[in-house]
Amino acid sequence: MKDIEILLDNKPGALALMGETLGKHKISLEGGGVFQNGNVAIAHFLVEEADKAKDELEKAGFKAIKINDVIIQKLRQDIPGQLGMFCRALSDASVNILTQYSDHSNQLIIVPDDYEKAKMVSTNWMKTWWS
Repeated sequence: MKDIEILLDNKPGALALMGETLGKHKISLEGGGVFQNGNVAIAHFLVEEADKAKDELEKAGFKAIKINDVIIQKLRQDIPGQLGMFCRALSDASVNILTQYSDHSNQLIIVPDDYEKAKMVSTNWMKTWWS
């Protein structure tokens, strides 16, 4: 899974057209969100076929800015504060979180500035909280 970052016009129908475009090409969105920023909106979506999604969106006139590696992290829902604790572990490893959202399985999706460091934190997190 990868995160695809897309610029949308901040107007009615932009997200609908984006979703229709991907759906027409059998590309499923597995999580994500759209955030308004003035005249544009910045979308981040989790997809299996990121290169295909980028190509199809660009053919339809969208600005697919980039494809990002993601950390997919399961948090313990029965323990309050897991988001803060995991984000603190990333921070302590000098990893900056560029984007955060959830997928359809209630997992945390992180786009980090340093994927390799973030992956190490995630691996250690799983050993600590899930073993």
